[in-house]
Amino acid sequence: MSIRTRFAPSPTGYLHIGGARTALFSWLYARKYKGVFILRIEDTDRERSTEDAIKAILEGMDWLGLPYDEGPYYQSRRFERYREVIQTLLDQNDAYRCYCSKDRLESLRTEQLAGKEKPRYDGHCRDRTGRPPEGVQPVVRFNNPLDGEVIVDDQIRGKVIFQNRELDDLIIARADGAPTYNLTVVVDDLDMQITHVIRGDDHLNNTPRQINIFKALRETPPHYAHVPMILGSDGKRLSKRHGAVSVLEYREKGYLPEALLNYLVRLGWSHGDEEVFSIDELIEKFDLHEVNKSAATFNQEKLLWLNQYYLKSNAVADVADRLHVHLKKLGLDVDNGPPVTEVVKAQRERAKTLEEMARNSTFFYREPDGYEAKAAAKYLKPETLEPLTLLRERFAVLNKWTAEAIHTAINGVAKQLAMELGDIAQPLRVALSGGAVSPPIDVTVELVGKDRVLRRIDAALAYIRDNRLS
Repeated sequence: MSIRTRFAPSPTGYLHIGGARTALFSWLYARKYKGVFILRIEDTDRERSTEDAIKAILEGMDWLGLPYDEGPYYQSRRFERYREVIQTLLDQNDAYRCYCSKDRLESLRTEQLAGKEKPRYDGHCRDRTGRPPEGVQPVVRFNNPLDGEVIVDDQIRGKVIFQNRELDDLIIARADGAPTYNLTVVVDDLDMQITHVIRGDDHLNNTPRQINIFKALRETPPHYAHVPMILGSDGKRLSKRHGAVSVLEYREKGYLPEALLNYLVRLGWSHGDEEVFSIDELIEKFDLHEVNKSAATFNQEKLLWLNQYYLKSNAVADVADRLHVHLKKLGLDVDNGPPVTEVVKAQRERAKTLEEMARNSTFFYREPDGYEAKAAAKYLKPETLEPLTLLRERFAVLNKWTAEAIHTAINGVAKQLAMELGDIAQPLRVALSGGAVSPPIDVTVELVGKDRVLRRIDAALAYIRDNRLS
């Protein structure tokens, strides 16, 4: 049997973390067994589905590096096929038209709740005969079996049993003829020959209904695997209040797709004590039977740790290409400063995201916007006039502008004044960057460039003199 999985998002919102994890699990399972991964856009909700959301889903999948083998298929283009299947079910007496008014249904629900019963349709129109009422557009309901049970042999949760008497006759076509979710999903999974449906466990209650529709169509249902939900740190279902939940938000905040994928796969799946996996390793090791049955908790710090790991271990050129985008977002002219690859080498140990790395690197490409108050008060004071002046003199005559030569010059000033290297480096760092934190001082000086270094030392000396006189 050739494995065929699918990811079927609804474009009523952007690709969120839970959806991305479902897509990843489906993609990995197909890749592991050399199968086919399909993307299907479930856009039958015409009022809420948007083109922007569709674009964001496609862009998110592309950024994550989860290419699909077939699709994207759009449900909105398959209405004729759905109508055909609905008519087949009507002809087989596996579906019927329901003329119940909203008032009757609401009254029924109220009575059931008052009697502490589970609200469900009572089958009033199931065996209806006679002429239909005039002016009423009926819905179409599935004729669910009244007895027996549905066994869902879930690949993650194990055997889950549902009693048919607990399942009401769900609507499969609205009054305007539009098909509903449970009908379209069955038809699509059938036509696309899906063998394994991997989705969130919020769909588990839909599964017995869908299996019954498959059986009514004399078809074999796919295998199902329901992935537990993701919780926030407060134990509640992950939502916007827990931070960025859109995949593209993480891109904008400077996360690497490798880090996000690595983190998502570990939300509910494990392989021993291993934390870091390449894509090839994930394809080799991933298995649905190793997915946990309990909900996973989203840990932002763990994601940041992984992101920093990839910032430090990925190829410099790759990180530089991504950093370039974030530097441009800050309005920096990356041609007016050191090569971005050199900035990455200098900063990758000190940043957890590309956004942070870009923000910490602005001084390489433009003059600092003044000095941080605490740093200036501590390091730009009269006692630093002499070392900064001597440093400027040494730098001005340097023939080789390299970190090694710069390091020698700074050491020379420290020895001449009998000062600790840090007491020399910190005032210089503040003069060049505006703050007390930067890469090693010799690397910082080299990357800022000779002309800028001399100009910024001059500005710092003027600042010290002005503050001494005021």
